[in-house]
Amino acid sequence: MATTDPQVTNLGHDTKIDEAEEQKQWYAMRATFRRELKAKDLLDASGIETFIPMHNVVKQLRGRRVKLMEPVIHNLLFVRCEKSVLQAFKAKVPFLQYMTTVSQGKRVPIVVPDKQMDDFIQVANTYDSQLLFLEPGSVNLTKGARVRIHGGPFDGLEGVLTKVQGKRNKRVVVAIQNVIAVAFDYLEPDTLEYVKP
Repeated sequence: MATTDPQVTNLGHDTKIDEAEEQKQWYAMRATFRRELKAKDLLDASGIETFIPMHNVVKQLRGRRVKLMEPVIHNLLFVRCEKSVLQAFKAKVPFLQYMTTVSQGKRVPIVVPDKQMDDFIQVANTYDSQLLFLEPGSVNLTKGARVRIHGGPFDGLEGVLTKVQGKRNKRVVVAIQNVIAVAFDYLEPDTLEYVKP
């Protein structure tokens, strides 16, 4: 159930900035002290699109094994909106912070291209127990081949076919640079089209 906070519920809708000049983009964000779900509730209540990669875990609760959904990486979430809207939201919710990278000697927010984010969400939302979520830099994508999948549930998805440490077969990896990657089992060769990077 969404958490409602009267201070943030309507953020972004009363802004005086001409939002028609801005584009909605995906931003990689951190919510400190494991407050990613709280941040998502507040953003959702404000009509701002969010995504948190989740997975199934089994835990012992009161002596019983229970299957639960948990964030794959605590503190991580993705937010899609105009930058001015996000800035206004962040002013009211200080525990929400941009993830940054260095560009031309300056730290800038990490912006994820729509296609890359769509492909990542498509894989992550299968909640397949065989998915491998990887830390940035744990797989060398420059050694793999860029592929596009044809047919099946991942039709149109693009990733890198490469070897993942500790796994015998190659996997298709969909990465969000400097943030997270997800790898899934190698598909039949006739479903893969090799594409130029």
